[in-house]
Amino acid sequence: MARKVIITCAVTGSADTADKNPAVPVTPEEIAQSAIDAAKAGAAIVHIHVRDPETGLASMALEHYRAAVGRIRESATDVVLNLTTGYGARISLGLDNPLEAGPGTTMTSPARRIEHVLALRPEICSLDVATMNSGGIRDESVMINSPPHLRYMAEAVRQAGVVPELEVFDVGHVRLARHMVEIDQIAAPGFFQLCLGIEWGAPATPAALTYLLSLLPAGAEWAAFGISRDQLPLIGLSILGGGHVRTGLEDNLYLRRGELAPSNAALVEQAVALVDMFGCEPATAAEAREILGLRKP
Repeated sequence: MARKVIITCAVTGSADTADKNPAVPVTPEEIAQSAIDAAKAGAAIVHIHVRDPETGLASMALEHYRAAVGRIRESATDVVLNLTTGYGARISLGLDNPLEAGPGTTMTSPARRIEHVLALRPEICSLDVATMNSGGIRDESVMINSPPHLRYMAEAVRQAGVVPELEVFDVGHVRLARHMVEIDQIAAPGFFQLCLGIEWGAPATPAALTYLLSLLPAGAEWAAFGISRDQLPLIGLSILGGGHVRTGLEDNLYLRRGELAPSNAALVEQAVALVDMFGCEPATAAEAREILGLRKP
Protein backbone atom coordinates (compact mmCIF):
# COMPACT_ATOMS: atom_id res chain seq x y z
CA MET A 1 0.00 0.00 0.00
CA ALA A 2 1.33 3.43 -0.94
CA ARG A 3 2.38 5.71 1.91
CA LYS A 4 -0.07 8.49 2.71
CA VAL A 5 1.40 12.01 2.58
CA ILE A 6 -0.47 14.88 4.21
CA ILE A 7 -0.56 18.02 2.09
CA THR A 8 -1.06 21.27 4.00
CA CYS A 9 -1.99 24.42 2.12
CA ALA A 10 -0.92 27.67 3.81
CA VAL A 11 -3.57 29.88 2.29
CA THR A 12 -2.54 33.51 2.81
CA GLY A 13 0.04 34.15 5.57
CA SER A 14 0.81 37.44 7.29
CA ALA A 15 3.44 39.01 5.02
CA ASP A 16 2.63 42.07 2.90
CA THR A 17 2.04 40.06 -0.30
CA ALA A 18 -1.49 40.98 -1.37
CA ASP A 19 -0.17 43.49 -3.92
CA LYS A 20 2.43 41.04 -5.28
CA ASN A 21 0.02 38.39 -6.55
CA PRO A 22 -3.71 39.05 -7.10
CA ALA A 23 -4.46 35.43 -6.16
CA VAL A 24 -3.52 36.05 -2.50
CA PRO A 25 -6.88 35.96 -0.66
CA VAL A 26 -7.62 38.91 1.62
CA THR A 27 -11.23 38.98 2.83
CA PRO A 28 -12.65 36.21 5.02
CA GLU A 29 -14.82 35.16 2.08
CA GLU A 30 -11.82 34.93 -0.25
CA ILE A 31 -9.75 33.07 2.34
CA ALA A 32 -12.53 30.57 2.96
CA GLN A 33 -13.13 29.94 -0.74
CA SER A 34 -9.42 29.55 -1.41
CA ALA A 35 -9.21 27.03 1.44
CA ILE A 36 -12.20 25.09 0.08
CA ASP A 37 -10.69 25.03 -3.41
CA ALA A 38 -7.34 23.85 -1.99
CA ALA A 39 -9.10 21.01 -0.17
CA LYS A 40 -10.88 19.96 -3.35
CA ALA A 41 -7.51 19.96 -5.13
CA GLY A 42 -6.04 17.54 -2.58
CA ALA A 43 -5.03 19.40 0.57
CA ALA A 44 -5.94 17.54 3.76
CA ILE A 45 -5.09 20.54 5.99
CA VAL A 46 -5.54 24.28 5.43
CA HIS A 47 -3.40 26.64 7.48
CA ILE A 48 -5.20 29.95 7.96
CA HIS A 49 -4.22 33.50 8.81
CA VAL A 50 -6.64 36.38 8.34
CA ARG A 51 -6.17 39.87 6.95
CA ASP A 52 -7.81 43.24 7.31
CA PRO A 53 -10.22 43.40 4.35
CA GLU A 54 -9.56 47.13 3.90
CA THR A 55 -5.74 47.17 3.97
CA GLY A 56 -4.85 43.59 3.05
CA LEU A 57 -2.45 43.50 6.00
CA ALA A 58 -2.31 40.83 8.68
CA SER A 59 -4.98 40.84 11.37
CA MET A 60 -5.85 38.84 14.46
CA ALA A 61 -9.49 39.99 14.66
CA LEU A 62 -11.74 37.24 15.96
CA GLU A 63 -14.60 38.34 13.69
CA HIS A 64 -12.46 37.68 10.58
CA TYR A 65 -11.49 34.23 11.83
CA ARG A 66 -15.08 33.48 12.75
CA ALA A 67 -16.28 34.50 9.27
CA ALA A 68 -13.63 32.48 7.40
CA VAL A 69 -13.92 29.36 9.56
CA GLY A 70 -17.72 29.55 9.51
CA ARG A 71 -17.82 29.59 5.72
CA ILE A 72 -15.50 26.59 5.47
CA ARG A 73 -17.54 24.61 7.98
CA GLU A 74 -20.85 25.57 6.39
CA SER A 75 -19.56 24.33 3.02
CA ALA A 76 -19.32 20.80 4.50
CA THR A 77 -15.85 20.48 2.96
CA ASP A 78 -13.94 17.74 4.74
CA VAL A 79 -10.66 19.46 5.57
CA VAL A 80 -8.59 19.81 8.74
CA LEU A 81 -8.48 23.39 10.02
CA ASN A 82 -5.14 24.74 11.25
CA LEU A 83 -5.32 28.29 12.62
CA THR A 84 -2.17 30.31 13.20
CA THR A 85 -1.14 31.70 16.58
CA GLY A 86 1.98 33.31 15.14
CA TYR A 87 0.70 36.87 14.85
CA GLY A 88 1.42 39.05 17.89
CA ALA A 89 5.01 37.94 18.55
CA ARG A 90 7.09 40.62 16.83
CA ILE A 91 8.90 43.57 18.37
CA SER A 92 11.02 46.27 16.75
CA LEU A 93 13.71 47.54 19.13
CA GLY A 94 14.75 51.19 18.95
CA LEU A 95 18.43 52.14 18.91
CA ASP A 96 18.18 54.89 21.51
CA ASN A 97 15.69 53.25 23.83
CA PRO A 98 15.28 49.50 23.19
CA LEU A 99 12.48 49.39 25.77
CA GLU A 100 10.36 51.57 23.47
CA ALA A 101 8.70 49.40 20.81
CA GLY A 102 9.12 50.77 17.30
CA PRO A 103 7.16 50.49 14.03
CA GLY A 104 6.17 46.97 13.08
CA THR A 105 5.73 45.81 16.67
CA THR A 106 2.79 43.44 17.16
CA MET A 107 3.68 41.99 20.58
CA THR A 108 0.66 41.05 22.63
CA SER A 109 -0.24 38.59 25.38
CA PRO A 110 -0.29 34.83 24.79
CA ALA A 111 -3.97 34.85 25.81
CA ARG A 112 -4.75 37.30 23.01
CA ARG A 113 -2.80 35.23 20.50
CA ILE A 114 -4.93 32.14 21.09
CA GLU A 115 -8.30 33.84 21.59
CA HIS A 116 -9.60 32.71 18.19
CA VAL A 117 -8.34 29.15 18.74
CA LEU A 118 -10.21 28.77 22.02
CA ALA A 119 -13.34 30.35 20.52
CA LEU A 120 -13.40 28.28 17.29
CA ARG A 121 -11.61 25.08 18.33
CA PRO A 122 -9.93 23.96 15.11
CA GLU A 123 -8.30 20.54 15.07
CA ILE A 124 -4.80 22.09 14.84
CA CYS A 125 -3.18 25.42 15.62
CA SER A 126 0.38 26.44 14.87
CA LEU A 127 2.75 27.08 17.78
CA ASP A 128 5.97 28.88 16.82
CA VAL A 129 8.57 27.40 19.17
CA ALA A 130 10.95 30.07 17.96
CA THR A 131 12.68 33.30 18.84
CA MET A 132 14.64 34.71 15.91
CA ASN A 133 15.81 37.81 14.07
CA SER A 134 14.51 39.36 10.92
CA GLY A 135 16.69 41.84 9.11
CA GLY A 136 16.85 43.20 5.61
CA ILE A 137 14.20 41.13 3.83
CA ARG A 138 10.97 41.15 5.83
CA ASP A 139 11.71 43.98 8.29
CA GLU A 140 14.06 44.64 11.21
CA SER A 141 11.95 43.05 13.94
CA VAL A 142 12.58 40.16 16.31
CA MET A 143 10.09 37.31 16.70
CA ILE A 144 9.87 36.46 20.40
CA ASN A 145 8.23 33.34 21.79
CA SER A 146 9.44 33.00 25.37
CA PRO A 147 9.14 29.68 27.24
CA PRO A 148 6.47 31.07 29.64
CA HIS A 149 4.36 32.30 26.70
CA LEU A 150 4.77 28.99 24.89
CA ARG A 151 3.86 27.07 28.03
CA TYR A 152 0.71 29.17 28.52
CA MET A 153 -0.45 28.67 24.92
CA ALA A 154 0.43 24.96 24.84
CA GLU A 155 -1.50 24.24 28.03
CA ALA A 156 -4.55 26.27 26.97
CA VAL A 157 -4.90 24.72 23.50
CA ARG A 158 -4.36 21.24 24.93
CA GLN A 159 -7.25 21.73 27.34
CA ALA A 160 -9.36 22.84 24.34
CA GLY A 161 -8.55 19.60 22.49
CA VAL A 162 -6.46 21.35 19.82
CA VAL A 163 -3.19 19.75 18.66
CA PRO A 164 -0.28 22.18 18.28
CA GLU A 165 1.72 22.06 15.07
CA LEU A 166 5.22 22.86 16.34
CA GLU A 167 6.71 25.32 13.86
CA VAL A 168 10.49 25.33 14.18
CA PHE A 169 12.98 27.32 12.14
CA ASP A 170 16.37 26.32 13.52
CA VAL A 171 18.25 23.84 15.70
CA GLY A 172 17.56 25.48 19.06
CA HIS A 173 13.85 25.65 18.27
CA VAL A 174 13.71 21.88 17.71
CA ARG A 175 15.57 21.28 20.97
CA LEU A 176 13.16 23.47 22.93
CA ALA A 177 10.10 21.86 21.32
CA ARG A 178 11.51 18.41 22.06
CA HIS A 179 12.05 19.43 25.68
CA MET A 180 8.43 20.57 25.92
CA VAL A 181 7.37 17.14 24.65
CA GLU A 182 9.68 15.35 27.07
CA ILE A 183 8.26 17.18 30.12
CA ASP A 184 4.67 16.72 28.85
CA GLN A 185 3.92 20.38 28.16
CA ILE A 186 3.04 19.04 24.71
CA ALA A 187 1.58 15.57 24.17
CA ALA A 188 4.12 13.07 22.83
CA PRO A 189 5.41 12.48 20.26
CA GLY A 190 4.47 15.83 18.68
CA PHE A 191 3.75 17.11 15.18
CA PHE A 192 6.63 19.21 13.82
CA GLN A 193 6.63 21.64 10.91
CA LEU A 194 10.21 22.36 9.78
CA CYS A 195 10.26 25.86 8.27
CA LEU A 196 13.37 26.27 6.10
CA GLY A 197 14.98 29.08 4.14
CA ILE A 198 13.50 31.87 6.28
CA GLU A 199 15.80 34.64 7.47
CA TRP A 200 17.79 33.97 9.73
CA GLY A 201 16.93 30.37 10.38
CA ALA A 202 18.10 27.07 8.98
CA PRO A 203 18.70 27.06 5.22
CA ALA A 204 16.54 25.06 2.83
CA THR A 205 19.19 22.41 2.14
CA PRO A 206 19.25 18.61 2.37
CA ALA A 207 21.96 18.83 5.05
CA ALA A 208 19.92 21.18 7.25
CA LEU A 209 16.77 19.08 6.87
CA THR A 210 18.65 15.88 7.70
CA TYR A 211 20.16 17.37 10.86
CA LEU A 212 16.87 18.81 12.10
CA LEU A 213 15.19 15.45 11.56
CA SER A 214 17.89 13.78 13.66
CA LEU A 215 16.79 15.91 16.63
CA LEU A 216 13.07 15.05 16.55
CA PRO A 217 11.54 12.85 19.26
CA ALA A 218 11.14 9.21 18.32
CA GLY A 219 7.89 8.61 16.50
CA ALA A 220 7.12 12.29 15.83
CA GLU A 221 5.17 13.13 12.69
CA TRP A 222 6.76 15.91 10.66
CA ALA A 223 6.40 18.04 7.59
CA ALA A 224 8.73 20.57 6.05
CA PHE A 225 8.52 23.47 3.65
CA GLY A 226 10.77 25.94 1.88
CA ILE A 227 9.78 29.38 0.75
CA SER A 228 9.79 30.89 -2.74
CA ARG A 229 12.02 28.92 -5.13
CA ASP A 230 12.72 26.35 -2.40
CA GLN A 231 9.08 25.25 -2.13
CA LEU A 232 9.15 22.49 -4.75
CA PRO A 233 12.58 21.06 -3.80
CA LEU A 234 11.50 20.78 -0.16
CA ILE A 235 8.30 18.99 -1.16
CA GLY A 236 10.44 16.40 -2.93
CA LEU A 237 12.92 16.10 -0.05
CA SER A 238 10.12 15.76 2.49
CA ILE A 239 8.42 12.96 0.57
CA LEU A 240 11.72 11.11 0.12
CA GLY A 241 12.50 11.57 3.81
CA GLY A 242 9.22 10.01 4.94
CA GLY A 243 7.49 13.23 5.97
CA HIS A 244 4.54 15.34 4.95
CA VAL A 245 4.49 18.51 2.86
CA ARG A 246 3.23 22.09 2.78
CA THR A 247 2.55 24.41 -0.12
CA GLY A 248 0.48 27.56 -0.67
CA LEU A 249 0.60 31.28 -1.31
CA GLU A 250 1.84 32.05 2.20
CA ASP A 251 5.16 30.48 1.29
CA ASN A 252 5.50 31.04 -2.44
CA LEU A 253 3.73 33.28 -4.96
CA TYR A 254 4.90 31.46 -8.11
CA LEU A 255 3.82 28.30 -9.90
CA ARG A 256 7.11 28.17 -11.75
CA ARG A 257 9.88 30.64 -12.55
CA GLY A 258 8.38 33.88 -13.89
CA GLU A 259 4.77 32.65 -13.62
CA LEU A 260 2.61 33.77 -10.73
CA ALA A 261 0.51 31.03 -9.18
CA PRO A 262 -3.12 31.58 -10.22
CA SER A 263 -4.49 30.08 -6.98
CA ASN A 264 -3.71 28.03 -3.92
CA ALA A 265 -5.46 25.13 -5.64
CA ALA A 266 -2.92 25.25 -8.48
CA LEU A 267 -0.05 24.93 -5.98
CA VAL A 268 -1.81 22.03 -4.28
CA GLU A 269 -2.29 20.30 -7.63
CA GLN A 270 1.44 20.67 -8.23
CA ALA A 271 2.16 19.08 -4.83
CA VAL A 272 -0.30 16.25 -5.56
CA ALA A 273 1.56 15.52 -8.80
CA LEU A 274 4.88 15.30 -6.92
CA VAL A 275 3.40 13.04 -4.25
CA ASP A 276 2.14 10.74 -7.00
CA MET A 277 5.45 10.93 -8.86
CA PHE A 278 7.29 9.61 -5.80
CA GLY A 279 4.93 6.65 -5.48
CA CYS A 280 2.86 7.96 -2.55
CA GLU A 281 -0.75 9.05 -2.22
CA PRO A 282 -2.20 12.31 -0.84
CA ALA A 283 -3.88 11.68 2.52
CA THR A 284 -7.52 12.57 2.87
CA ALA A 285 -8.64 14.76 5.76
CA ALA A 286 -9.90 11.65 7.57
CA GLU A 287 -6.55 9.90 7.06
CA ALA A 288 -4.69 13.00 8.27
CA ARG A 289 -6.76 12.98 11.48
CA GLU A 290 -5.83 9.34 12.04
CA ILE A 291 -2.12 9.89 11.32
CA LEU A 292 -1.89 12.91 13.64
CA GLY A 293 -4.25 11.65 16.35
CA LEU A 294 -6.73 14.48 15.93
CA ARG A 295 -10.23 14.57 17.33
CA LYS A 296 -13.12 14.25 14.90
CA PRO A 297 -14.57 17.68 13.98
